[in-house]
Amino acid sequence: MKIKTDEITSVIKQEIKNFASQLEISEVGQVVEVGDGIARVYGLGKVMAGELLEFQTQSGKTVTGLTMNLEQDTVGAALFGDTDLIREGDTVKATGRILEVPVGPEMLGRVVDPLGVAVDGGPVIRASGTRKVDIVAPGIAARQPVKEPLQFGIKAVDSMIPVGRGQRELVIGDRKTGKTAVCLDCIINQKQYWGTPEAVVCIYVAVGQKDSTVAGVVETLRKNGAMDYTIVVNAGSSSPAPLQYIAPYSGCAMGEYFMWQGKEGKTPKHVLVVYDDLSKQAVAYRELSLLLRRPPGREAYPGDVFYLHSRLLERATKLSNENGGGSLTALPIIETQEGDVSAYIPTNVISITDGQIYLQPELFSAGVRPAINVGISVSRVGGNAQIKAMKEVAGSLRLDLAAYRELEAFAQLGTELDASSQRQLDRGARMVELLKQGQFTPFTVIDQCISIFSASKGFLDDVALTRVTAFEKGLLEYFQGPGKALRDQLSEKKSFKGLEDQFGAAIKAFKATFK
Repeated sequence: MKIKTDEITSVIKQEIKNFASQLEISEVGQVVEVGDGIARVYGLGKVMAGELLEFQTQSGKTVTGLTMNLEQDTVGAALFGDTDLIREGDTVKATGRILEVPVGPEMLGRVVDPLGVAVDGGPVIRASGTRKVDIVAPGIAARQPVKEPLQFGIKAVDSMIPVGRGQRELVIGDRKTGKTAVCLDCIINQKQYWGTPEAVVCIYVAVGQKDSTVAGVVETLRKNGAMDYTIVVNAGSSSPAPLQYIAPYSGCAMGEYFMWQGKEGKTPKHVLVVYDDLSKQAVAYRELSLLLRRPPGREAYPGDVFYLHSRLLERATKLSNENGGGSLTALPIIETQEGDVSAYIPTNVISITDGQIYLQPELFSAGVRPAINVGISVSRVGGNAQIKAMKEVAGSLRLDLAAYRELEAFAQLGTELDASSQRQLDRGARMVELLKQGQFTPFTVIDQCISIFSASKGFLDDVALTRVTAFEKGLLEYFQGPGKALRDQLSEKKSFKGLEDQFGAAIKAFKATFK
C-alpha cells in the first residue's frame, strides 16, 4: 500500500492548525486584597498599564477592572463592576486589551454610562466600532489654527468671548451660577446647523452629578430638539470613582470618532464636548490614587493631577485639511469655592485652556444673567472666531462695559457727573440690559449683530431701561418683516460695510412706531 507524502503533510498541517486554535494561553493571577473599588492582584507579570482585567467571581459573574499601578509583586486595579462579589483568592485574567468604548452614529440620542452601555431604558446599542479611551493627542503637524466660530447663541459670549471650533474654553464659577445653563444653551444653539455640513455633534459628560439633575438636562435637551445630535455620558454621584474617572475620556473618544470621519473620505464632523464637571473628576481620581497608596501632594491631590486634565483637553483640536478638517471643541466646567480661582484645580485648568468664561455670584444675584464677568473672562482665539459683522459692532464693547463698571462704582459715591460721563453711564446700563438673556433662548448671530449695532450706535440711549428688552424683541421682529430684505443682505455679506446708513434708517423707522 502506497501512501502519498503530500496527503500526510496536509493532515499534520490541519491537526497543528486545529491545536493552535483550541489552545488558549492566558495570564492568570489571584486577588490578594479588595475593598473600596480597588483590588490588588498577584501573579500578572506581563500585564500592561491601562489593560483590562477580568475578575472571575465565585457567583459566576465576571467583573471588569483597569490596571492602574504596576508594583514589584502586585498590580493595583480599579474595579468597574460590583466590588462586593469579589473575594480574596478569586482568579483574575489579563485580557491583553486596553480600555475601549463603543462609538458610532448609533450612540446619538442616547444616555450611556462611561463604558458605552445604554442606561436610558432603550434598546441595546449595536455600535459600528470601538475606540481606545485614553490616547495620545494629535501633534502640531496634524492641526491647523482655530478660525471658524462656534456660536453659543448667547450675546455676551459671541460678542466678547468668542469661541472657535477646536478651542478649549473653561466655564468657571461657584455652584448655582449658571455654568451648566451656558453650556446647554450652546448645545441647543447647534440645532440650526443640524443636517448641514456645518453640523456639530454634541456630547454632554456628567461627572458626579445627581441622577435627577442629569435627567433634567436630558429632558431639557429633548424638549428643545437637541437630543437628535447629542450623546449624554453619565457617571452620576452614585457611580464608583473609577467610572467617574474615565467618563470624560470616554466622552472624548466618542467625539473623536466623528472628528476623524474626514480622514476616511466621509464628511468631517465638528464635535462639542461639555465636561460637567472636571473638579469632581479630580476628586474621584484623588480617591483612587490615595486608595492605591500613591503619594499625596498639594491639597492631597496626587502629583499627576495636572496630567489628568491636560491629556484630556489636549485632544480638543481643529484638524488640518490633510486629516479631514474635523474639529473637537471642549467646554470643561470647574466649580470654585467662594470664587477662589487661585485654588489648585482651577489654576491647573486655566493654564491648560485657551480662555475662560467666569460666572460671578454677585452678578447672578443682581439679576444679570448669564452672570458673565467681562473683566476676568477672556478668549485667547478672539476675533478669529467671529464673523466680520460681529467684529465691527463688538470691537469696543468689552472696553465700554469695563469703563461703565468703573464709572458705576464712582457714581455710587454720590459724586456729581458731567454730561458726557452721565451719557456713558446711561449707555452702559442699556448695554448691560441688552446683554441679559433668558435661559434656552439662543439668538442667531445675525440677530445678535443687529441688537448690538442698535445699542452701540446710540439708538437705545433714549429708550427707558425697563423697555430695552421689549425694544430689542420688536426690532428683531421688524427685521423678520418689513426689514427682511436688509437682514438678508447682512446674512449674505456678513459685514455692515456699506449697509450702516440703511440699518440706521431702518432702526429709526422702527423706533418711530415703537410704543
